[in-house]
Amino acid sequence: MTTVAFLGTGIMGRPMAANLARAGLTVRAWNRTRAKAEPLAAEGVTVVGSPSEAVKGADFLVTMLADGPAVAEVFRGLSLEPGTIWLQTSTVGIEWADRLAQAAVAAGVPFVDCPVMGTKGPAEQGQLQVLAAGPDNVHEGAAEVFNAIGSKTRWLGTEPGTATRLKLVMNAWVLALTNGTGESLALASVLGVDPQLFSDVMSGTGFDVPYARAKGPMMLSGEYPASFPASLAAKDARLVVEAAGHAIDVGGAAAALAHLETAVEAGHGEDDMAAVYEGIVKKGR
Repeated sequence: MTTVAFLGTGIMGRPMAANLARAGLTVRAWNRTRAKAEPLAAEGVTVVGSPSEAVKGADFLVTMLADGPAVAEVFRGLSLEPGTIWLQTSTVGIEWADRLAQAAVAAGVPFVDCPVMGTKGPAEQGQLQVLAAGPDNVHEGAAEVFNAIGSKTRWLGTEPGTATRLKLVMNAWVLALTNGTGESLALASVLGVDPQLFSDVMSGTGFDVPYARAKGPMMLSGEYPASFPASLAAKDARLVVEAAGHAIDVGGAAAALAHLETAVEAGHGEDDMAAVYEGIVKKGR
């Protein structure tokens, strides 16, 4: 039976680990704050006290941690057995994807750069989209993991970092879209326009976007149950801006970053990224 060591059981990691167990894989899970992992015991996951305990004898190591430094710190202390394949699903940016790939080479571990597209809902439903780049000879084995957590896997070649680059491209769109929704709704408020008209006029048009319909009501209610936390969205926006450098102007992502940072500073870091609206309003005062 395939054994998976799953490190990082936050909003995304916990349902991913649960879906692996439901698919019949043996899963050992670790999280820095153990209480966040404990509910997985009811799903058939073995919750362990350390990353080293999780990876002992594992066929796959899956990392779903906050950022590149967190992944590197955890991996640095591991001693993986021959044959363990590392599936790195966290969004870490280009520099850290390269660093982690180098760490895997030094450790003699096959490495797959495989960030996922989707938030809490798709993670719970096993409907994430996996963007993957790694050795051809691990595709078949990795499919057992990817099919349990996602609805589609896109293999993008063998070069680590390729999948991370596409993830940044997609995140730039999501960030600009969320920020643009917030700006339009905030503008409606300033101009005395019923914000519901935003959704009404959009309905059935070419610019009707389900994502805006999901985030808009949260912005108007001021309630932000987290599907993807604003603090992590700010991290992703920062990675997009850094990746673009001076080559192009990613104004949409840069605006989202400024507004998300303001929202986080105002105490919305653990709220959903729709709290970007709070940053938009606050910076306008």
